[in-house]
Amino acid sequence: MPRRVLQGVVVSDKADKTITVLVERRVMHPLYKKIIRRTKKYRAHDEDNRCKSGDLVQIEECRPIAKSKTWRVIDAGAASA
Repeated sequence: MPRRVLQGVVVSDKADKTITVLVERRVMHPLYKKIIRRTKKYRAHDEDNRCKSGDLVQIEECRPIAKSKTWRVIDAGAASA
């Protein structure tokens, strides 16, 4: 089974080897048929502490590393606004 890959923005890099990534998805409202934004925060493992707040990153599902950390950084792209 393939592992899920998500893209989001780093909102926190305060913890050691851990970042918080805000992932935004767009869904259609079931009744009003309007596109709305849904956001969720994920904790991701950043082994080398490369990612800084504001960076655009890709995260991949992995085995549980901690109680709330089941994602890891696979691509730390260029910094966004």
